[in-house]
Amino acid sequence: MVKIHKVHVALLAGAGLLMLSTATAVTIPKGAVAVRPFYVDKFLGKWYEIARLDYKYEEDLNNVTATYSLRKDGAIRVDNRGYDYTKNKWKESIGKAKFAREEDMGRLKVSFFGPFYAGYNVIAIDREYKYALIAGNNLKYMWILSRETTIPDHVKESYLAKAREIGYDTDALVWCEHDGDQE
Repeated sequence: MVKIHKVHVALLAGAGLLMLSTATAVTIPKGAVAVRPFYVDKFLGKWYEIARLDYKYEEDLNNVTATYSLRKDGAIRVDNRGYDYTKNKWKESIGKAKFAREEDMGRLKVSFFGPFYAGYNVIAIDREYKYALIAGNNLKYMWILSRETTIPDHVKESYLAKAREIGYDTDALVWCEHDGDQE
């Protein structure tokens, strides 16, 4: 009986470690390549979400911004904010990001839920760090960001073409409104 109990404990511990390692595994979609060199100090600050592939945590949000700042422990504070136009209220989510690989590569992992991380891959960015194309772990997550509430058409078309090459369904993008009425 004691032997069976020890086996169960060992199996549960192993399953827990496997789940934790799977939950914290971060990937990049096949065909996507993270920006290198990547300068985190230039990436910090406020970004406006121009477009996204929608998912439950951003559903019904407009005026979405992401603000990145350096934390004392070296990680990056992620402050996501958006206005839920169906409930007429602001939603905010604070998380943290760390480099998934080398610190000169735009491969980050981000967490809003304890030890669980997801891929956050900067796959296109201009020299001035004004516009960025972000890929998640897979083809379900993608964002187009800008330092302003709009993006030039030539940048938009370039990022959409790159996303389609990788396999993203750009027809499914939600284009975020920035009307400023709620700010």
